Formats: sequence, structure tokens, C-alpha cells
Amino acid sequence: MSRRPVLVCASANPDKVAEIAQLLDGVVELLPRPADVADVVEDADTLIGNARLKAAAIVDATDLPAVADDTGLEVVALGGAPGVHTARYAGEAASYAENRRKMLTELDGVDDRRAAFRTVALVRWPDGRELAVEGVCEGEITRFERGDAGFGYDSIFVPREGGGATFSEMDAAAKNAISHRGRAFRALLDALSPPQA
Repeated sequence: MSRRPVLVCASANPDKVAEIAQLLDGVVELLPRPADVADVVEDADTLIGNARLKAAAIVDATDLPAVADDTGLEVVALGGAPGVHTARYAGEAASYAENRRKMLTELDGVDDRRAAFRTVALVRWPDGRELAVEGVCEGEITRFERGDAGFGYDSIFVPREGGGATFSEMDAAAKNAISHRGRAFRALLDALSPPQA
């Protein structure tokens, strides 16, 4: 009998689900989001607020503990934008490519390209208890896209510890070792692990 904790993944984004599954592999039994759960309106004004909305919806639908995350890209020259609106930066139904194009256009001619990715990972249990952690990866926005792997803004973000490569130029293991989501989910696993005697 498995003694691994069971969590239902609240994300409907297949790219994020694949990354979360890699990060939690072997430690947590990750169940897929039920197909009949409606999309959650992410209208909170904070990352933790949006993660809470998604996790609560899955707990309500399944009566099982759920894990959710929300990620924001904070660009210094844009006053911390797009932040909580990262996934919808170029509009509600914007594609990854449209979001990247808008970012590069907004930063055209800007020298200060510092940015940070911030991920909040949150577990919610049916009794209302919550556990939330955060992971941050600092870096900068490139002037043009580089690399073929990953998703979202990966081809225009160079992490400070990445040796000059964008996330899209790294393999999954290298990215997960330093990424915001990798850091958040490792912190989550640490918090979920029973203390060692």
C-alpha cells in the first residue's frame, strides 16, 4: 500500500502539469485534475490568492487534498508587471508567443532588463488547512528569443545561475534545478515531509 501523500493537481495547463509531475515524482501520488471541473476564474490580485482559488475548487469537486500554483514574471523596467497577469499579458486568450512578443516590444530599447519569476505553490486539504511556499528565480529578459524547449516565457528569460542560457536552451533537469517552480515545489516537499527522528 502506497504511503505517499495523494494530491490532485489543480492546473489545467498540460505544460505546467508535466513539470509539476516531474518535480513531485516518487514522493507524491499526483492525480490529474478532473475533466468535468470548470475553469477557475483567476481574479485574485495576488499569486497566493489565485493558487488558493484553484486549489479550493478542486477540493470542493473531489473532497481530496489539492495542489495548485500560480506564477508571475516581475520585470523591473515595467514596475513589476506583468506579475499576477503573466499568463494573460497580451490578452485573455493570448498564446505563449503573443505574450513573449508583447514583452519584447515593451522592452524594446530598454537597457535594464532585470526580471524575476515568482511561483507560489499551495496545498489545500478538505478540512480547510493550507500550506503555501514560494520559489523565486532572478534573471533578465533577452532581446530576442533563444531555444526550443520549455513553454511560456522560457525562450526570453535568462536565469542568473544559468550560465547565460535561457530556460528554453536547457534540458528539463537543468531548468528544474534552478527554476522558480522547481524551488517552490522542493520547498513544498520539504514542508510536507515528516521530520526525521
